[in-house]
Amino acid sequence: MEPLFMKPVFQEKIWGGNKLHTVFGFDLPSEKIGEDWAISAHPHGVSVIENGPFKGQTLAELWHDHQELFGHQKEAVFPLLIKILDAEDDLSVQVHPDDAYGQAHEGELGKTECWYIIDAEPGAEIVYGHHAKTREELAEMIEAGRWDDLLTRVPVKKGDFYYVPSGTIHAIGKGIMILETQQSSDTTYRVYDYDRKDDQGNLRELHIQQSIDVTTVPARTPELSVSEVKQGASAVVTYLQTDFFNVYEWQVRGALELKAGAPYTLMTVINGFGKLVVAGKSYDMPKGTSCIIPNGIASWRIEGDCDIIASEPGTKE
Repeated sequence: MEPLFMKPVFQEKIWGGNKLHTVFGFDLPSEKIGEDWAISAHPHGVSVIENGPFKGQTLAELWHDHQELFGHQKEAVFPLLIKILDAEDDLSVQVHPDDAYGQAHEGELGKTECWYIIDAEPGAEIVYGHHAKTREELAEMIEAGRWDDLLTRVPVKKGDFYYVPSGTIHAIGKGIMILETQQSSDTTYRVYDYDRKDDQGNLRELHIQQSIDVTTVPARTPELSVSEVKQGASAVVTYLQTDFFNVYEWQVRGALELKAGAPYTLMTVINGFGKLVVAGKSYDMPKGTSCIIPNGIASWRIEGDCDIIASEPGTKE
């Protein structure tokens, strides 16, 4: 059994830049790359395995044909999607549906997500929630363009973590890099896009009625219960344990011994350099590396000086 290393999939965005090259060293196809889909089986950007007996196959193919790698799960599609985002400019103000609405209207999962702030320029902020008390007030404020009254803006800094359940109005602001752990969905309803035009001079599509339909009213800010377990100079920080995913930060300062706590584990190196040791075999893990520890690997060790965001499937029945 070997870890499954993923080839990055880059997505060009109107708000993207080139920090995925300058910070992570990726060879980018353009200067407007907003997202690295680091671990994905979504049809809009599917990861290809870079090593081992499954080299050249896609994660979607493995999920379909080799369920032994994932502990024989019941979901029709690989449930998680890991991204690194570079917001050179503000993202649109948006909201995502839950599973029921997503399946009924878009034919795919809803989108609950969470963000680890890899870096943020001074003064950077996100949109995180809203001030409307009723759905009628939400609709009125959107129609009137009362964005300063409606939107809740929050300053952010490197190392912050935010949980963004479906139904949360949100936007990543300019000057922010994040690692996003989310459900495998590409459904986004735009509420507001600063009247920006695309390369053809067209305003980008908005989804006002869908946004009003799916937004949680009044807004709810989920409480985080973050915990840390030290292991020598290293540590495991637990950010979230939800129905959709569990999310951790592995702070490796020398070495960190880890055990499987779920059928499979996803990881992305966001800082530094490490080595992943599985059954005596060592794999280099430079910054930007993403892999899956498949079912059947009960324990592993990470050596070096690095920070890793890791996740597991949640316990949703």
